[in-house]
Amino acid sequence: MAAKSPYSPELRRRAVRMVGEVRPQYPTEWAAITAVAEKLGIGTAETLRTWVRRAEADDRPAGNSSESEEVKRLKRENAELRRANEILKAASAYFARELDVKPPR
Repeated sequence: MAAKSPYSPELRRRAVRMVGEVRPQYPTEWAAITAVAEKLGIGTAETLRTWVRRAEADDRPAGNSSESEEVKRLKRENAELRRANEILKAASAYFARELDVKPPR
C-alpha cells in the first residue's frame, strides 16, 4: 500500500497550474518544474514532474479509452474469425478427400 503523501491535493493542483503558467519564461519544461518545486518547497522536481505528467494524461480526450476498447473488440473478433476460417479449411479438405475417391475398376 502506498504511503500517504505529505502534499495536499490543492498544493498539487496549484503546482501543476503554476508550471503551466511559468513555462514560457524558461528555456525548458524541466527548468520551469525545478523553479516551481523550489518555490513551493516540494521535495524534488521529479515529484512535480510526475504530477504534471499525470495531469496531462488526465486532460487527454476520453476518446482514447473508447478507441482502445474498440481495438480490443476488433482483435477478439479477428481471432474468432481466424479460428472459424481454420475450421472451414480443415472441413473442406476432409470433404474434398472423400469426393476424390476413385471408383473401383
